[in-house]
Amino acid sequence: MRAIRAASAALLGVAAFALTTASPAAAVKDNATPFGYTVTPSTVAAGGKVLLAVTKCSTPATASSGVFDTVTIPSGSTAAATVDWDAKPGAKYEVTFTCNGVSAKTNLAIAAAKTPAPAPTQTPAAPAATTQTPAQVATPAVGATSDAPLGVQGGVGGSIGGMNTAEIVAGTALVVAAATGTIYVARRRAESRRH
Repeated sequence: MRAIRAASAALLGVAAFALTTASPAAAVKDNATPFGYTVTPSTVAAGGKVLLAVTKCSTPATASSGVFDTVTIPSGSTAAATVDWDAKPGAKYEVTFTCNGVSAKTNLAIAAAKTPAPAPTQTPAAPAATTQTPAQVATPAVGATSDAPLGVQGGVGGSIGGMNTAEIVAGTALVVAAATGTIYVARRRAESRRH
């Protein structure tokens, strides 16, 4: 039995190693290829256009990526592609060029989202001698903006609230009670089968 377990573990280890190493038939990435290729600009905003160029390719080449449709580039020429609007800001996407069955890859970076400029703040002036009602003080001026957060914490389901010691103790007690009950029932069944 031990030999089977050892052989299984060895085969799993070899398989994991084989799957994590690069295969020699993999596409060339940023290395010498029989043709030249460029993406201009190398960083673009979502929805922007890039110019794809291939040189030293005797047939029409193709360029494809996860952020734009496959583009056919005429021999010795260039082609334009429009980056998808839903491209993730700050991410890098692979662009694969294929010429005469040989592939080469390079990266296209999506420009980070611009953060809104902070609203100008006014320093409070010295208190004036005028009197205002509470309703006048609490009413914001027309066109005033508030600093809203730039995103929401979606999907956390209320788990952000913090640690509540009483809930932790109650949960631990329930787990211990369930484990104790399971052990009690299992031992009782084992004892009743012996007779």
